[in-house]
Amino acid sequence: MAGINKVILVGNLGKDPEVRHLEGGASVAHFTLATNEYYKDKQGNRVERTEWHNIAAWRGLAEMAEKFLKKGQQVYVEGKIRTRQYQDKDNQTRYITEIIADEITMLGGRPNAGNGQNAAATNSTEAEAPQTFRQEPELDQLPF
Repeated sequence: MAGINKVILVGNLGKDPEVRHLEGGASVAHFTLATNEYYKDKQGNRVERTEWHNIAAWRGLAEMAEKFLKKGQQVYVEGKIRTRQYQDKDNQTRYITEIIADEITMLGGRPNAGNGQNAAATNSTEAEAPQTFRQEPELDQLPF
């Protein structure tokens, strides 16, 4: 039996997506996502803990992220966790763990192009149905 590598996150974008267009025509978007949890310490004080996640979205999802996602927006991200290594400018091996997004759903309405206001303020029916984007599987990932 194959293992399962599935991540589900709901959080707020820490920055606008940064999109790169690669030589082969593929595009990749990188952004950070903050998730918060709350608990009470021994003194009964409410404590907030923020965890930052590195998100990578490829191809069509990268284009969607570039077009629709903005800093501070709440999103649902579904994907898989992956750790990769690279050489920094001092030739040191570095590691980064990131979530490779398979699905992104915009929550809390869509940004209104032009004035930056939330679509919920202008069109309540549009805000009721979150917009979901999915990454189409590569040919080598199909189950048949």
